[in-house]
Amino acid sequence: MSLEPRQRLAYDDADTTAQMHADCAAAARRMRLPRRSRVSEAAVAAPPSILYADYREATKPEISISEATARLAASLHLHLD
Repeated sequence: MSLEPRQRLAYDDADTTAQMHADCAAAARRMRLPRRSRVSEAAVAAPPSILYADYREATKPEISISEATARLAASLHLHLD
C-alpha cells in the first residue's frame, strides 16, 4: 500500500473530445458567458493574408511646427529641424 497522495490532474485524459466540449459548454452556461465572443469568432475567421500585394505602404503623417513652438524649443535649446 502506497502512502503517497494520489496526484490529481486539472484535466481528464480519459474523456473523449465530445465529453470535454460538453463540459466546457456546461461551464460557459453556468458562468453565463455569451454564446459567441470576439475570441471565438476570431478563432474561426479566415487567417490574415501574408501576401505582399495585399498590403499597402503606410504614409507618414506630416507634422507641422508652428513659429511659436520653434521659438519655445529654441529657448529651451531643443533643435527642431
